Amino acid sequence: MTRRCYLTTTIPYVNARPHLGFALELVQADALARHRRQRGDEVRLLSGTDDNSLKNVLAAEAEGLPTRELVDRNAAAFEALRQPLALSFDDFIRTSRDPRHRPGVERLWRACAAAGDLYRRHYQGLYCVGCEQFYAEAELPAGRCPEHGTPPQLVVEENWFFRLSRYQDQLLDLVGSGRLRIEPEARRNEVLGFIAAGLSDFSVSRSHTRARGWGIPVPEDPDQVIYVWWDALGNYLTALDYADRGPDYRHWWVDSPRRIHLLGKGVLRFHAVYWPAILLSAGEPLPTDLLVHDYLTVDGKKISKSAGTAVDPVELVARFGTDPVRWWLLREVPRVGDADFTVDRLVARTNGDLADRLGNLVNRVVNLVHRYRDGRPPTGTGRPDADAYRLATACERAPGLVAAALDNFDFRAATAAVWSIVEEANRYVELVRPWQLFRAERDGDPHATVRLDGTLDVLVRACRTLAEQIGPFLPDAGDRIAAQCAPSAGRLPAPRPLFPKIVTGTDGRG
Repeated sequence: MTRRCYLTTTIPYVNARPHLGFALELVQADALARHRRQRGDEVRLLSGTDDNSLKNVLAAEAEGLPTRELVDRNAAAFEALRQPLALSFDDFIRTSRDPRHRPGVERLWRACAAAGDLYRRHYQGLYCVGCEQFYAEAELPAGRCPEHGTPPQLVVEENWFFRLSRYQDQLLDLVGSGRLRIEPEARRNEVLGFIAAGLSDFSVSRSHTRARGWGIPVPEDPDQVIYVWWDALGNYLTALDYADRGPDYRHWWVDSPRRIHLLGKGVLRFHAVYWPAILLSAGEPLPTDLLVHDYLTVDGKKISKSAGTAVDPVELVARFGTDPVRWWLLREVPRVGDADFTVDRLVARTNGDLADRLGNLVNRVVNLVHRYRDGRPPTGTGRPDADAYRLATACERAPGLVAAALDNFDFRAATAAVWSIVEEANRYVELVRPWQLFRAERDGDPHATVRLDGTLDVLVRACRTLAEQIGPFLPDAGDRIAAQCAPSAGRLPAPRPLFPKIVTGTDGRG
């Protein structure tokens, strides 16, 4: 039975070029989407950019550029990540340009207003421009933003507010019961603790003056601009033609059994508390799953454009290739806890896994078939021996283990299940020693012929399974492995190295 899944990433601010921290989320989402498509699911993967932020306005002012020029330039850089990271998103929305977005946000606003959940009042609070968020004093260690380490601004103005407090009990029940699933459990518990401590209504607009006139005006109140987070969260609906209640909206949001948001831990409150409350107010279905990743760090500090610790994923791919970057992100980053990135770790993982083990395995198997069977892989003519049991088991179990791990949002466990095929195949080659079987066959031993045929058959089929199972994680490598193991006119193509070994200089550059 075909299953349906609507899968989204967050949409980043475009005050600067993309960094590796967001590339992590893109690659995770892509791997999930590819895996689901591979098993026959109907999938829609959405990404995009958050253009209507004050951060973008301030960045443009700092560069001496019109806001539109800076936003268009940087948004294009995010959309262009598709090729270097081998991404397969089906839709890409820009909140300042896409004609679907503004009318959808206005419709969502009016739905909450009709529910009696929007009101206007005077407000004074501490605001971090970097987070685009108000903080209570108790949330500011030493008076500084916990994310950016900067003192917040004191803001005094009259804004529109959303009655978040009205939805406290419903949100506790939704998260506590698991109907709104949050993974991993530590993040679910964090959300439950935040809700249980009491929810306060929050500001959902900014003065037109403070927003520098950038953003979507509040319907029927042009002196106010809709708060950037309300605007941004709405993209999950507006990209589905929510404004017109189009067929995509019904197919992918109302009728889809899985509505999955990927997000970083820094924006958990917006997705797990504010967004569900807004949807409840508007009478809309809620997401089914919130999959939360932790941060990438450099020298123990969060990768951040504003902190100067950004790592350019496009530059990394240009130096080392798509597969090494994707593999590091999916194989190294834990399900819980931050991961520290260094070029040395990327090189070590690439050389150790991809070049020495995976690439060497496929090259070795294809070479064996060419050397001992003129490139023609045996097709069931031989009989696998008992030594092949562990390899056959790894191949048989991998699809289920990968599916279970990805449903649990655990990319390390998923890639480990794939990697077990590599390990068992390499172990099997060393155990059976096909070159010795060939010598015995050449000496006239008929049993050696049967064993060698069976061994080569098992190894080629294992490599084909490996190509399929690694495909969602490394689509280019999966295609190359499949091509190496696909006979043309009965013969495998000549073996070619899959992954060149990276040799770095003393400066650590490839």
